[in-house]
Amino acid sequence: MSAAPALERPQVVSHAQQALSYTVFDCKWVPRSARLLCLGSAARGTGLVQLYELRGARLELLREIEKPKPIKCGTFGATSLQQRYLATGDFDGNLNIWNLEAPEIPVYSVKGHKEIINSIDGVGGLGIGEGAPEIVTGSRDGTVKVWDPRQKDTPVANMEPVQGESKRDCWTVAFGNAYNQEERVVCAGYDNGDIKLFDLKSMSLRWETNIKNGVCSVEFDRKDINMNKLVATSLEGKFHVFDMRTQHPTKGFASVSEKAQKSTIWQVRHLPQNRDIFMTSGGSGSLHLWKYEYPAQRSKKDSEGAEMGVAGSVSLLQNVTLSTQPISSLDWSPDKKGLCVCGAFDQTVRVLIVTKLNKI
Repeated sequence: MSAAPALERPQVVSHAQQALSYTVFDCKWVPRSARLLCLGSAARGTGLVQLYELRGARLELLREIEKPKPIKCGTFGATSLQQRYLATGDFDGNLNIWNLEAPEIPVYSVKGHKEIINSIDGVGGLGIGEGAPEIVTGSRDGTVKVWDPRQKDTPVANMEPVQGESKRDCWTVAFGNAYNQEERVVCAGYDNGDIKLFDLKSMSLRWETNIKNGVCSVEFDRKDINMNKLVATSLEGKFHVFDMRTQHPTKGFASVSEKAQKSTIWQVRHLPQNRDIFMTSGGSGSLHLWKYEYPAQRSKKDSEGAEMGVAGSVSLLQNVTLSTQPISSLDWSPDKKGLCVCGAFDQTVRVLIVTKLNKI
């Protein structure tokens, strides 16, 4: 690992922060706006959605919506830019889609899982990626399900443990490879270190590995391109970057791992405007900004003549400690480069500006 020279290094500037009276589990920018959402759990066990607008250096609360169950995660990934509907997963296993202009009753609702929905992702919306809008949910009940919001009640795909296989808590899910109408994959990470790649076109398990540590977050560098890179973060401070371009018949995908810190890496998020830059958020209340460098050649032939991938390297651009508590959620603005929001267990939401990203 190398560090960038100090002069050209990006700086992480705290722009605005807001104390909350509840536990925040997820933060999301509302696309094409200066607004953001905080999703979480009130002390009395209900769910909260708060809508804020960034006005100068302060956050103004526009709306607060209370729901019966604590809300764990949300995504705009399957909605159109016109509607900007929010899909959420809650502690009771419900998948709901909300029109934030009229949030009293969900526009779509399904009891998706028997237990908490830990993670959610969307694809086919916001003008990103090809194909139908779909939502994927991962739950403590051990299943990963894909939903078409235009189809009620039943998932279009259900990835569950085969008979005799013990169910593992699924902590994280992400879409990828959505570069044409047919292709699409889901990556899921589990509490025992398993990472599974499901091919939705062939409805089969395409690849699996184990990183020997609970997988907290997985994300492709882009959802809407031929699979390029995947980052997986873990419970004990390590993350892995897999080169997803070349799959070897027995060795799978090449990867590089990095020990970012001693504590859990809760989240990874790639910069929307540059897929080789990503941020990780940690259990020690810190953020680390990384850059991936490709090797001179991304693949080589093994002794049998089969193509195998070659991993690149990772350099630390900047790190900053913001809180004494874990930063559990992180989201880059899709519209303004370098603008990001994070939520921490100190019940604070922070808006940050990362500078000099054009110089990298």
